[in-house]
This record gives sequence, structure tokens and C-alpha cells, in this order.
Amino acid sequence: MSKKKKEKIEFRYYEIPQKEPLLALMGDKWIQYYGIDADFLHFHNLLEIGYCYYGTGELVLEDQVLRFDTGMTTSIPKNILHTTQSDPNVLGSWEYLFIDVEAFINEMYPQNSVFAHNLIKRVNKKAFAVFEESNGAIAGIVHALFREMLEKKEFYFESTKGLMLSLMFEIARINDPQPEKMKPVVSGSTQIAPALDYVSDYYFREIKIEDLAESCHMSETHFRRVFEECMNMPPLEYINLVRIQMACDFMKKGKDSMSVISQKVGFATQTTFNRNFKRVVGTTPYQWKSHPENYECKLENFKISAHRGW
Repeated sequence: MSKKKKEKIEFRYYEIPQKEPLLALMGDKWIQYYGIDADFLHFHNLLEIGYCYYGTGELVLEDQVLRFDTGMTTSIPKNILHTTQSDPNVLGSWEYLFIDVEAFINEMYPQNSVFAHNLIKRVNKKAFAVFEESNGAIAGIVHALFREMLEKKEFYFESTKGLMLSLMFEIARINDPQPEKMKPVVSGSTQIAPALDYVSDYYFREIKIEDLAESCHMSETHFRRVFEECMNMPPLEYINLVRIQMACDFMKKGKDSMSVISQKVGFATQTTFNRNFKRVVGTTPYQWKSHPENYECKLENFKISAHRGW
């Protein structure tokens, strides 16, 4: 029996220029007939934010087909299959922003990896398209970002960073309008920064709470109280969260067995790993790895060709 022919898709790799906060694609080049001679989907390595100034056509977001028109803003996380097809003989005018969500949010919240992790998860939760008339807030932020990147006046870098953070929060609101309450780091969290760094560097080892307390020059009792006030969880729960995050990374990037992964991230037994994984993620490691929303697995069904982004 012959194998089913794989559908062609394209991977477009983008690089953010050095000393720039994001990649902005603007100008007359983006006035064009979209989708000409491109009857396939593609995906990126960065979050794509698009704004349509004029034109009509179809926007394909994986299994959805939407009509695009003037005033549409799109948010498409990395690894989401999509494409834009103009209506016959109709010029479209779009401009785009590309953002490294993980790098940016982690940079903004270096002392609160829990908050950063939750915000990244919500921003990357799904792709969406909204019109300016129904959601002017996100369009306003996007317009301001284009203006800053075009004019590059004094303090544009700092202004752009602030606008990008506002954009992340607006996307998170749209993606998950009724989430569990998220709290950013509170004042005094710098007291436990050495402990957070220690966990980040040595999550794969046995970590004693007394050693974390010592790194912060606190008694263990005082450390536990300050840590929970800052992070909204006990130290051990945070350690296990970091370990589970690293386990997910290992599962996405390699083919190690679960027993090997559990040892790599610091769990004494696979049973302990499985129990903590299900408590944090809500499913077993095996179910998570084969989940249909895991885009790395989903993309294996396609023939992928890689191209440098425009």
C-alpha cells in the first residue's frame, strides 16, 4: 500500500534585528495580492501580529476560514498553520509585527517565572482575528507600535517595550477572558531572587529548602513565609513546577523515555514524576506528549520546508 502523500506546508524563520525590541514589516512592499501561487499553509517561529489597512479575502487559521477586511487585527502564535488569500484582483495592504514572546516576557519578569509562564501560556493559547470596531484597544496598541518603529524618536526603544507589554496583556485578555487570577511579583521579591536563580540552575539536583533559605540569608521559617507571599506557592511546589516545565521542553525536543526525563529534571522516581506532572498540567506525561494541541506532534504529519521569513 502506498503511503499517503504529505501535504506541503512552509516554515518561515524570522530574526529580530540586533538591538531592536521586535521585527516590524511595514511599507509599500506589503501592498500586494496575497496568496498568489501559494496554495499551502505556513507557520513561523515568532508571534505574528498583523493589521489590514484595506483589501478583502480569506484568512485561514488551521481549520478555520475567516473573511478579512479593512480594520482587522490578527494574533497568530508560533507554530500555528495559516495563510492569507486575497480575493481575485483585489490588492491588500497589511503590516506585521513579529515578537519573541517567551524571551520578552521572561525579560520583563525575571524574578517571577510563575507569572511569566502563565502569561506566555495565555498569549500563545490560540490565534484570533478581531476588527477595530469591536476591539479598538488592541488596534490602538498595534498602530502605536508601528509608529514607534517607523519614526524611532527619542526613547522609542523604551516606549516600544511598554507598548509590547500592554499588547501581551490585551492578547491574554482576549484569549482567556475569565482566567484564574494572575498576580505579578510583589515588592520584596528581590529578597528571594537568589533562590529562584538556584532552582533555575540546579532543578535537576536534590534541592533542600534550607539551602535556598541560606542563599537568601534567611532562616528557613522566614524564607518559607516570604517565598509564599511573593510567589503564591510554597518553595517545594515552585521547584516541582520548574521541573515539570523542563520536562515538557525535553519531551518536545527529544525522544528520551519518561524514566530518563524524570531523572533529568530531578525527580527521584518516575512515579513521583508522573504524580507531580498530572497535578501541575492536569494530564499524564504520555497524554500530554500525544495531545492533538501539541503543534510539534501535529506538524509531523506534514512535509515541512523551511524558508527564511520576508
